[in-house]
Amino acid sequence: MEKTQILGGYTRCGKQIIRFKFVEGLQKLAKARLDENVSKIRFARDSIHHNHLIQSFKRNIFFVDVSYRFRYDDSEKFNEKSAMDPTLLKSYSYHLPEELIAKKPASPRDSSRLMVIERSSGTIRIGIFRDLLSLVGPHDRFVVNNTKVFKARLLGMKPGTGGKCEVFLLKEISKGRWQALVRPGKKMPHGTVVEFSPHFYCQILDTLPDGSRIVQFPQEVDVLQQTSLLGHIPLPHYIQRDADDPQDEKDYQTSFASRVGANAAPTAGLHFTDELVSALKNKGNAFFEVTLHVGLGTFRPVQVEDIREHKMHSEWCEITSETASALNQACRGREIAVGTTSCRTLESFADERGQLSSGCHETDIFIYPGYRFKRTNALLTNFHLPESSLLMLVSAFAGPELIKEAYSKAIEERMRFYSYGDAMLIL
Repeated sequence: MEKTQILGGYTRCGKQIIRFKFVEGLQKLAKARLDENVSKIRFARDSIHHNHLIQSFKRNIFFVDVSYRFRYDDSEKFNEKSAMDPTLLKSYSYHLPEELIAKKPASPRDSSRLMVIERSSGTIRIGIFRDLLSLVGPHDRFVVNNTKVFKARLLGMKPGTGGKCEVFLLKEISKGRWQALVRPGKKMPHGTVVEFSPHFYCQILDTLPDGSRIVQFPQEVDVLQQTSLLGHIPLPHYIQRDADDPQDEKDYQTSFASRVGANAAPTAGLHFTDELVSALKNKGNAFFEVTLHVGLGTFRPVQVEDIREHKMHSEWCEITSETASALNQACRGREIAVGTTSCRTLESFADERGQLSSGCHETDIFIYPGYRFKRTNALLTNFHLPESSLLMLVSAFAGPELIKEAYSKAIEERMRFYSYGDAMLIL
């Protein structure tokens, strides 16, 4: 075989994902993780058998990540732009083996694994979350989201017919009036009453353009108090449970949770234990709280091919004047946003000079590659769903190619993904 260039990416061998990085020469074969069980790798215009591939490796075959897409190219030079266009949705696709989706958190929380990414050098290493104590400097400060998940899922029935239905509360609009998701939607026209207990019910008033509903509870009823008694924790769809697990009520809250209003936990904060926070504070690290009530849109995949056309969901957020003032005056060390929600809050309140204002508002800030970060200079986060706005945010912060490499390494190393999974620190 003549000297050839192949643009490759990922292929499957059963449930195993084989990743081919940009490698040159036989000495890097191990890093490419070319498995002996792979009999064939298919390309758009060619098929190369394993034994032929090994022989050809000596003749400088190159492999590079392009996320599920394969093509054959006999040109001498590799065009980097062709490998990944960060404005295209397909650039954020990846395959995750089902068994790597964490169904339960690590115990204790700070025993989860931590991937550390150095943006300046491109190095990636893996340790334990409690290693954070040795990874941060004494003047580094953490910005955490203090939102608290409430039992937003209400299971009820229609009086008279007894038909079962679900009302998923999203956000309060005014006293007793909420935006909600209703199921089964087609059988729940305007005016339908849903009863959750003899004294707790709501009426469906209207439908919003996004398909959600406006529901009205009696104004004299404390809705959040009733949901705490009758509601269910809104776990993400990928954490499958046959029935409610009381442990989730504790596990799916961060140690900073104090302000009720979220449909989902700010999951980067789930890794902190009280002991680790105390140790960090004793070292000199300060913790500052902001609030962003995480909505269901955090799990919603982007559905447009050109991600620049995506319309972000809005979420209520707040930075107090005391917090804004303290952060603006801090001049030493790094400011570590704990989670994408803390990052989005900081970026929403920062001006072009990076100075924070205070107050509260609805933010629909959408951060993707090309965005210039005004405030955040370090980010602690989890591993996110494919084609999600959260994956686009971390790609904007660290660079799409480095994040692609990091996710591939996380899969190789059998790290745990999503809400109850492991963490990533980007410096």
